[in-house]
Amino acid sequence: MSDAILELLGISKFFAMTAALSDVSIALRPGEIHGIVGENGAGKSTLIKIMTGVHQPTSGQIRIDDVPVQLKGTRDAQERGIAAIYQEPMVFPDLDVAENIFISHNKLGEVVRWREMYAEADRLIARLGVSLEVDRAASGLTLAGQQTVEIARALALDVKVLIMDEPTASLSAHEVDQLLRIARALKAEGVAVVYISHRLEEVVEIADRVTVLRDGQHVSTRDIGDVTTERMIAEMVGRDAGEFFAREKSHATDKVALSIEGLTVDGAFADVTFDVHAGEVVCLAGLVGARRTDVALSIFGVVPAESGTIAINGKAVAITNPKQAMELGIAYVSEDRRKLGLAMPMSIVANTTLATLEQFLSRSGLVNRRRERDVAESFRRRLNIRTPNVNTSVGTLSGGNQQKVMLSKWLNAEPSIMIFDEPTRGIDVGAKAEVHEIIHELAASGVAVLVISSDLPEVLSLADRIIVMREGRQMGIYDGAEATQENVMQLATGQELTAEPA
Repeated sequence: MSDAILELLGISKFFAMTAALSDVSIALRPGEIHGIVGENGAGKSTLIKIMTGVHQPTSGQIRIDDVPVQLKGTRDAQERGIAAIYQEPMVFPDLDVAENIFISHNKLGEVVRWREMYAEADRLIARLGVSLEVDRAASGLTLAGQQTVEIARALALDVKVLIMDEPTASLSAHEVDQLLRIARALKAEGVAVVYISHRLEEVVEIADRVTVLRDGQHVSTRDIGDVTTERMIAEMVGRDAGEFFAREKSHATDKVALSIEGLTVDGAFADVTFDVHAGEVVCLAGLVGARRTDVALSIFGVVPAESGTIAINGKAVAITNPKQAMELGIAYVSEDRRKLGLAMPMSIVANTTLATLEQFLSRSGLVNRRRERDVAESFRRRLNIRTPNVNTSVGTLSGGNQQKVMLSKWLNAEPSIMIFDEPTRGIDVGAKAEVHEIIHELAASGVAVLVISSDLPEVLSLADRIIVMREGRQMGIYDGAEATQENVMQLATGQELTAEPA
């Protein structure tokens, strides 16, 4: 007999041909806080979704109280006592605290017993050891208050397993302390708490056991007495970097193409300062919540900076929208190609020319379709986009080929500064290698390249310099040839350094 309340045995999950999880086993015990850590893309989110019934495993078995079960959805998981809270809480702002707590309790047609509901909400909030008015509108709650409501909602459902996914990423130090206190109180009541965080110091502080995932595989599960942050980091980043291109010689010149100084957007990041030289590849490294994308969006004018300066080729500029950024020679390859990078129902041709459509207009304002097709066809051959023809809808292509179409769109603009945000996320190794080759070619041609990547082997193989960010702050800069995975991760997680950055 197992002493686990929830056990996952040999769980694998495939999306098409991609393995998100491969033969992962984990056991959650009542009255235990179980930390789960891993890099971005390690499989943590997929594991949560299987625990909560969002995804069905491709293979393997789920057991609750030693009985095999199939979780058919989130409702099924909740009814079995499994709930999750996330970095961004799910509350209804126009309802009050008590209504949010019991939102899923009443069935259609049932009469709400309001006095009993508010009394029970008071009891649940008090049980968590916090002060919160249950008749207060949720719209006025802080993020920590919203998370408290979600935890109370889980308690109202008689939770046995509570999953906390990056719960402190946006909290103040005081709010973090409060959340950790609540987690310990739940543990004392016999709840199995799953604590997922990139803040390794929190994991060491609160967890009884820690599981490390890497590339969708289980690396280790250890009692906290056998765990150190250094050991976790080593296991988290233990991938063989040989799957990527070997480092190429730097093409950086003395010309500073992009210079930002003291760049700040309130509530996102503050006092970010760095240069990117023509021909140089600079990587922004960090973990979830580091706010690297916010920096890129500010440079591209999507969210203009509130203070600080941006200079292009030594001249200070004001960028308040993407059109201005593009006119200054800046291109931005978004991390979310489906929502922000491509028009999925449209053809390869239409997407390739989307950012430069004015170039294809005749004097009468009509689009030169033949010229559009010729340009799209040239990029199809150049980037090896696998498709029957360039009139194919982008939405029917594989992720790697979609990524290449998005690259085509911006390469066609012939930028002098290219920003890549997670350029190889969700694509296979072969496509990754091709994207890396494009980045090297751009640098060799004199383009200044800024890459945001959560994949440390990728960062180390591409970067001439590495800027490490954590929670909106610039932690340090490493020379790419001298940096190690361990040192970059130490900066990204706020650990004491074994080697000083530049």
